[in-house]
Amino acid sequence: MTQISLWDRSSIEEDMTGTATQEAKVDVAVVGGGFTGLSTALHCAQKGLSVQVIEAEKIGFGGSGRNVGLVNASVWLPPADVRKQLGDNYGPRFLKEFSEAPEYVFNLIEQHQIRCEVTKTGTVHAAHSPTGLRSLQERHAEWQRLGAPVDLLDRAEVAKLIGSDVFYGGLVDHRAGTVNPMGYCRGLARAAMAAGAKIVTGTRVTKLARENNEWILETPNGQVIAKHVILGTNAYTDELWPDLKKVFTMIHYFQLATNSLGPEADHILPGRQGLWDTGQIMFSVRRDAFNRIVIGSMGKVIGATEKGLSHRWAQKQIKRLFPALGDIQFEESWHGQIAMTPDHLPRIYELADNIYTPIGYNGRGITTGTVFGRAMANLLTGADRTSLPLPITTLKTVPTAPIYSRFYETAFYANQVFKSI
Repeated sequence: MTQISLWDRSSIEEDMTGTATQEAKVDVAVVGGGFTGLSTALHCAQKGLSVQVIEAEKIGFGGSGRNVGLVNASVWLPPADVRKQLGDNYGPRFLKEFSEAPEYVFNLIEQHQIRCEVTKTGTVHAAHSPTGLRSLQERHAEWQRLGAPVDLLDRAEVAKLIGSDVFYGGLVDHRAGTVNPMGYCRGLARAAMAAGAKIVTGTRVTKLARENNEWILETPNGQVIAKHVILGTNAYTDELWPDLKKVFTMIHYFQLATNSLGPEADHILPGRQGLWDTGQIMFSVRRDAFNRIVIGSMGKVIGATEKGLSHRWAQKQIKRLFPALGDIQFEESWHGQIAMTPDHLPRIYELADNIYTPIGYNGRGITTGTVFGRAMANLLTGADRTSLPLPITTLKTVPTAPIYSRFYETAFYANQVFKSI
């Protein structure tokens, strides 16, 4: 199968494949072999449930294997907005669980010895303008009230941390870090299988039907019968469940990775923090374990890795950020899909009796998928649903989602053109 990203090629963790039996009967069937599905499988298996993961392509094929690899705390929204939208009950609980989410991910990595180039040196939210800096100052004040280890840096301090003087300041979140996302995903698969979960790849679920209080999952390789079903497909949701694709706006995020650079790149993010900026069309930068610079933004890859619009965009941005590097070459380019919700908060939907889907991660897949996988396992083993990070709701479509998806695609293309001149 074709490699889908740099992370797919560079991951030390081996790809996990499996073949389905003609018929299986399990406690939990999980559709999707990404962060959500594999975290669900791992935590369910650890609680003694029999689990079958069914992945249409290969482990990490969707957003999990195409991720930027930032292990960020919380969500895009400032803490005050989260509390306002979720209320006094769920708001503080959500903030607490997602503030602690990076630590939980790092603990899983250590516990299962997942080889994913992990760093725990934080992430940088960089101010692209004076307005962006004021927004970060407000966020910093809120995190300070909550006692979070988040520091606000001025222009000189953030320039030293990043190795570039183009930013007006930055917010450093010491809870966060980076990983090779495909490595983390494959490590979760390995841990889930060691705990007793079964995983099948290259097998698409074509139909879901309810019969005798059980779910029948039809695949080309036979049926899987399950008491419970978790759909862990997020932005890569297909037509399996009617209208599920209509609950989010789908956008793309693209990345290009340079060749492995020499000592001339050592001044760039010397602590190997991941970075994203405050721009409306945000971009990200990080330096991986092999001294590649990985840069990305919203939109699709346009053109080939070694030429074309996205290549010109990346060349221009690296020259702007790190002029001392001179001309550099790129060895990989890719893009993935993100499920954006109108309020930038994820959802947990109950689609029918004993079938759930966490969805709408808004670009925070690593921590969100991991935490929601644990939450699904707790729910299926008797936890009170009011103890979950979010209330369980029924499916609600967003009629304007297709229109917004097309609008954003056009805007992101124009952004690449404008910033490549």
